[in-house]
Amino acid sequence: MDRKLTVAVLFGGQSSEHEISCMSAVNVIGAMDPDKYELVLIGITREGRWLLTDSLECIKEDTWRESTVQAVLLPDATEHGVLMMDGDRIERKRVDVVFPVLHGMYGEDGTIQGLLEMAGILYVGCGVLSSAVSMDKAYTKQLVEPLGIRQAKYVLITRMELKNVESCVKRVEEKLGYPVFVKPSKAGSSKGVSQAKNAEELKAALTEAARHDIRILVEEKIEGREIECAVLGAYEPEASGVGEILAADTFYSYEAKYFNNESRTLLEPEFPEGILEKVREYAVRIFRAVDGFGLARVDFFLEHGTNQVVFNEINTMPGFTGISMYPMLWAQRGLAGGKLIDRLIELAFERQK
Repeated sequence: MDRKLTVAVLFGGQSSEHEISCMSAVNVIGAMDPDKYELVLIGITREGRWLLTDSLECIKEDTWRESTVQAVLLPDATEHGVLMMDGDRIERKRVDVVFPVLHGMYGEDGTIQGLLEMAGILYVGCGVLSSAVSMDKAYTKQLVEPLGIRQAKYVLITRMELKNVESCVKRVEEKLGYPVFVKPSKAGSSKGVSQAKNAEELKAALTEAARHDIRILVEEKIEGREIECAVLGAYEPEASGVGEILAADTFYSYEAKYFNNESRTLLEPEFPEGILEKVREYAVRIFRAVDGFGLARVDFFLEHGTNQVVFNEINTMPGFTGISMYPMLWAQRGLAGGKLIDRLIELAFERQK
């Protein structure tokens, strides 16, 4: 294309991962070549207000919320644009593609993807279906089950069922025993995730998870190495190498992930023979099973003692923070910074074809 592409970058959002989205956006925007792209930066506040953001520095300094200019997507599929409103002044801006750097609910769950489909605007990443089912860990498990890839055993509990919490505890104890991990079915970045070693801890964990979602996943604890694989592509997706998380906690919690400097990532860990190839194969198969498109990070455990690969979850808009595994794994394959962003935007146009 002879002219610059106009790219709208959405960040922030109403989910519990608002802060991480802003951190990711700083790196995505910083990697975009100004000679190739004209950027329209739109921050979404925790309350759901869409604001035009002047610059990358405003995001870095966390002053973007002070903007007085609203900027919303036009749902008219013939416009392909953004409507910017500043008092009585209204301006339309045509957009070629949207990069929704949004994590969690209302960003990674198919909702923003559905809005973009209605607006007729191309966008980076997975579509409505794959985003929705991958956001919900319980539904992901059901789609992956026919592949024959091992997953942790689990019990699904709804917030309404917690009215009889003793019954919920009994179900978990009968099927899983202790220890267990308790997770909101549709939260990310380890938000609302707890480990429970007894009935009292389980009750507290269920209550905490219920603050984030109405569906709660209780899983057996898999003792093993935490490993991740990045997938990139459309109809012929490719897997990166496999990285390993060395958490500075009993598990890779939100705090351990983003705010504990002792947590580390290994980009070229050593594995028993055949494990690397198996993880990469599993990652692509799971990506296809959920109808993935563009990008995803697929997380596994390598179980201690057995060296069995156990699928954990898939993230359709993985983090792009300074410690995020997805961009680091592709940088190892020669797609550092701007090259990776360019490829993701190219894939948005492949969806149109």
